[in-house]
Amino acid sequence: MTKLNIVDQGAGHFIVDGDLTFATIDIQTVKSFSFLSTAKHITIDLGLVVCTDSAGLALMIEWIKYTRQHRIQITFKNIPEQLFNLAKLSGFEKTSHFATQPLEEHDVEPLPLTETI
Repeated sequence: MTKLNIVDQGAGHFIVDGDLTFATIDIQTVKSFSFLSTAKHITIDLGLVVCTDSAGLALMIEWIKYTRQHRIQITFKNIPEQLFNLAKLSGFEKTSHFATQPLEEHDVEPLPLTETI
């Protein structure tokens, strides 16, 4: 298990280093979304992610929901194959956030909305 670190590269660019798993994503990680408000466009590089599971996908979806609510654009790059395959199972790979190549506007489906109670 490699500890999860989010490294600020400046100008809205962040690198996720370590594992994105149930074992490394804790309540502090889930509550500390303030880094997402540092710019109007956020880019998160996942190229240094060592291991991931569905908790990693869930965290990414929460980041997307947060940025949508705060009118911030978020882009992920270098998505690990394992994480991209999990996104495929959910149909999220069709959203612009999970695209490995630029998609035409008509090819992108919006992220499904969920209601909070």
